[in-house]
Amino acid sequence: MRTRVSSASAGLLAALLCVAVSADAPAASHHAVPSEGAAVVGPALLDRYAEALRAHHPAVAAVAARTEAAELALAGTRRFADPTFRLGGGLFDERNMSAREEGNLGYGMEQKLPLLGKEQAARSSARAEAEAAATRAEVRFQGLRRSLARALHAAALAEETVRLGREDLAWLDTTVTAAEARYAGGTASQFELLRVQNERSKRANQLANDERRRDAARALVNHALGRDPLVPLPDLVLPPVAGELVGSDALVERAVRNAPDLRVLARERRVAEASVEVARRSQRPDIALGVEGRQFAGDGGFRNGTFTVSLSLPWFNRANYRRDLDRERAKLRAAEADHADAAVSVRNEVHHLLVETETARREALLYRDDVAPRSGQALAAAHAAWSGGKGMMNDVLEARRMRVEAKLMLARAVAAQQDMLSDLSFVCGVADITAPDVAPLSAGPAAMPAQP
Repeated sequence: MRTRVSSASAGLLAALLCVAVSADAPAASHHAVPSEGAAVVGPALLDRYAEALRAHHPAVAAVAARTEAAELALAGTRRFADPTFRLGGGLFDERNMSAREEGNLGYGMEQKLPLLGKEQAARSSARAEAEAAATRAEVRFQGLRRSLARALHAAALAEETVRLGREDLAWLDTTVTAAEARYAGGTASQFELLRVQNERSKRANQLANDERRRDAARALVNHALGRDPLVPLPDLVLPPVAGELVGSDALVERAVRNAPDLRVLARERRVAEASVEVARRSQRPDIALGVEGRQFAGDGGFRNGTFTVSLSLPWFNRANYRRDLDRERAKLRAAEADHADAAVSVRNEVHHLLVETETARREALLYRDDVAPRSGQALAAAHAAWSGGKGMMNDVLEARRMRVEAKLMLARAVAAQQDMLSDLSFVCGVADITAPDVAPLSAGPAAMPAQP
């Protein structure tokens, strides 16, 4: 027969149980309570970090340097070919011609004229390359921005896991104290006490592991920003569950207009078109204007001058010019096919992301509105039964497991939804797909431009 608990012990036990049950009061809330100064991972935070990414990330610096090189190549395109200067001397047979009369020193200069469009085609090709380089640089930055958003979501999820672990550890600490008090009073078995102590030890170990994973996730955020992994970050909090996205057809059309991959392929098609024009105009002859003069070396006197117009004759290389043109046309067809294939892929990706986003939203709502509140109620009921001597510790621990799992699944679903929204924003070429009337991240053609 179990002994009665003293009045002091009973009062202590009741107080501890009240504290243990009250730890579940926010069970239906969205997240565990964050610390002061925590930052919600949303568009404002992402924009602030994206500016730091643009300023400091080495990958951004690399594509910026390539863009600068392409712009310098455009600025350095020759409008006129370099002139050719000639200098020579002549030998005369004095019996037939006189060096004094004809002049034995000759000189001249020849300048190719930009009349048949070769130089303009080369400049257009350089301009297309510069525009393509600028588009690739912006798309690279947007890809880094998406990676940064995913890293922030992962870090916020790791922060939430640690907060939930600490909350659960505090609950277990209180429950262990209550179990020890009941065991001392003879109303709980040693098995129940050892069981809850084991749960507390496992949670403490799990919390230590979660804290290390959180530190690793924060280091990945700094890596995504291109800075030292140990730079401090604020406590990150996942945003609330995002609303439902509507208008899938409109999102698909927006993606076709603004998708980064399609913008790059559109620019590459312009480069291919410019290369076709360069190859086509390379078959045209070169026209040059020249001037020649002769003078006598003895007294330096001028004897005669000649004006010339020269024309190259691309007879022997006509087949090679044709092959060059066919090669560039094949590259253009490949660029067009790549764009068509990418457009189909973009449409499929948008539909897939919409499905995954809605799936994550529904799961988050399920755990937020149904599973988490019921798990909290189950824990409260099991605690009340155990404290009244009518329940078992196994039921309490099982209810506690259900509560922790519900909160973790809610956080994971929210993080997954935010990842899908970030991917969808990237594919559609906008900063925040959930904002009304969002503008593209950067201007640039997404549809195939018409050939001029």
